[in-house]
Amino acid sequence: MGQAEKIRVLVVDDIAETRENLRKLLSFAPDIEVVGTAATGEEGVKLAQELTPHVVIMDINLPGMDGITATEQIVREVPTTQIIILSVQGETGYMRRAMAAGARDFLVKPPSGDELMATIRRVYEIGQAQAARMAPIPTTVVPGVAGHPAVGRQGQLVVVFSPKGGAGCTTIAVNLAVALQTRLGASQRVAIMDGSFQFGDVGVMLNLQASRSIADLAVRVEELDADLLTSVLIPHPSGVKALLAPPHPEAADAVIGADGGMVEGSRRIGAILDGLLREFDIVVVDTWSLLNELTLTFLDRADLILLVVTPLIPDIKDARHFLELADRLGYPREKVGLVINHSDRKTGLRLDQIERALIPALAHIPYDERAGIVAANRGLPIAVEEASRPIGQAFVHLAAGVLERLSQFRKAQEEEEEVSVEVSRRLLGRALGI
Repeated sequence: MGQAEKIRVLVVDDIAETRENLRKLLSFAPDIEVVGTAATGEEGVKLAQELTPHVVIMDINLPGMDGITATEQIVREVPTTQIIILSVQGETGYMRRAMAAGARDFLVKPPSGDELMATIRRVYEIGQAQAARMAPIPTTVVPGVAGHPAVGRQGQLVVVFSPKGGAGCTTIAVNLAVALQTRLGASQRVAIMDGSFQFGDVGVMLNLQASRSIADLAVRVEELDADLLTSVLIPHPSGVKALLAPPHPEAADAVIGADGGMVEGSRRIGAILDGLLREFDIVVVDTWSLLNELTLTFLDRADLILLVVTPLIPDIKDARHFLELADRLGYPREKVGLVINHSDRKTGLRLDQIERALIPALAHIPYDERAGIVAANRGLPIAVEEASRPIGQAFVHLAAGVLERLSQFRKAQEEEEEVSVEVSRRLLGRALGI
């Protein structure tokens, strides 16, 4: 695994023999160290606070405070610690309760040694990726202005996401980017990034050849600058610059890691996003439906997440689950904008019903089979080729709504920064007796 420190594990189980068996089992792993054991939920929470382990193996059935309650407390009070729930019950209801409490995984007792060790390593890696994503970005201090970071060019990030595949994210991302560039003109720069590294279609939808791709940047993130970025981005006639997915699925290993490891992949993606946001006013990212640490890297950094659904029950169910997850992740609700794609299809669901079940929609995109087929097969953006049709106008309205939401976000951010600077100045004045 290559990490300098061992994975520090705390075992919480009310049966002494089980605690000892787990400790002995894990002693055979050279990269794992059991740093403590506890017999009750209360003791487990206390030791987690004192030892801050990387991973807690938590029995679900404990006397007094049960494993679910203990998990909730540890997740709240020691957020860097990852929890693996153990239970003799393998029922779905137990798994849901465990995940809702914040556990990273759920194993049925008794787990095999290989299964347990692999799970510990995987949730440890997730925790490391999470810590890397949440690390503060260094700022440059302007001489003479205490605590006030230098303000450079910093664009805004719009991430297009759907928890259900086939909702039309790529179509929406591509046409949004083109509509934004058309509306803003040459004075502002728009980029689109294909975040579906293995099977991305942004290049196809824009009729661009992936002679250069994000894989060319991923292997050189340590030297990433404006010149390197420009050499890899591919221009579209609309003025949008595109960072495409690799031409072959196996080339995605350069981005996400050949072993599927997410820590290094998250770091590379973060560095590439930083570079794009320094050079462009708005960056639109098309993502895939799998909600993993790499997707969360995009979502965490987004100024606006466009949640795409179609008027179908499975889409709405999954979108509702995503909104619940967004709340648990601490995303403000104004960070999420709902886009109902194929909004006029006759599915038996009214748009007002969908919005009541989720959130008010930022845009409704009508269904236009002919325009969609032409756009996909010829690589001609609907926002340009079908600008006069209802679907083309819908993308114009979507772009206007996105710009308004981003403007509101920027204004709120600037007001917050002004308040912070003013408070700092007052505190400094008091300290100096001014």
